Amino acid sequence: MTEKEKMIAGLMYDAFESELIEDRKYARQLAIDFNKTNEDEKDTRQAILKKLLGSIGENTNLEPDIRFDYGYNTTIGSNCAFNFNNVFLDCAPITIGDNVLVGPNVSFLTPVHPLVSDERNMMYDKDGTLHLLEYARPITIGNNVWICGNVTINGGVTIGDDVVLASGSVVTKDIPSGVIAAGVPCKVIL
Repeated sequence: MTEKEKMIAGLMYDAFESELIEDRKYARQLAIDFNKTNEDEKDTRQAILKKLLGSIGENTNLEPDIRFDYGYNTTIGSNCAFNFNNVFLDCAPITIGDNVLVGPNVSFLTPVHPLVSDERNMMYDKDGTLHLLEYARPITIGNNVWICGNVTINGGVTIGDDVVLASGSVVTKDIPSGVIAAGVPCKVIL
């Protein structure tokens, strides 16, 4: 398996492998181009997002600034709205349903670094090649979800339909459908 195939499969992979470095450079350049647009350049923004993302539905809007690791691992449904400064570390798939509202400063974080420091630290080959091992877990967001500002969603989490995640929440576990959840760590409150 290539390092990219390992990454997408959720296996330990080397994030500093050349193909993945190039993929990140490409996605980050597209994000820079998007972030330089203004309100009157909606067609330009949509064209950039179609190049960047795995897929994007109709009537979905993202506001600058955005940041992506890869872009192609993120799919966003229709009728979604993303406020300013959202981060998508999409080493594993990030799947976002329809009618999702996302506040400012929301982070979708799929990478996971090893807990053992000898595995987590950057490593060098005898020839000086740098390696960084990590793995990633997917994030799935259902339909009709409101993610308020400053929420962090960790990898391996599924959020059901018709959910509200309160401001500042840190989501580390699945959230069932039809609830309001809040806190650090995020828990169902209603």
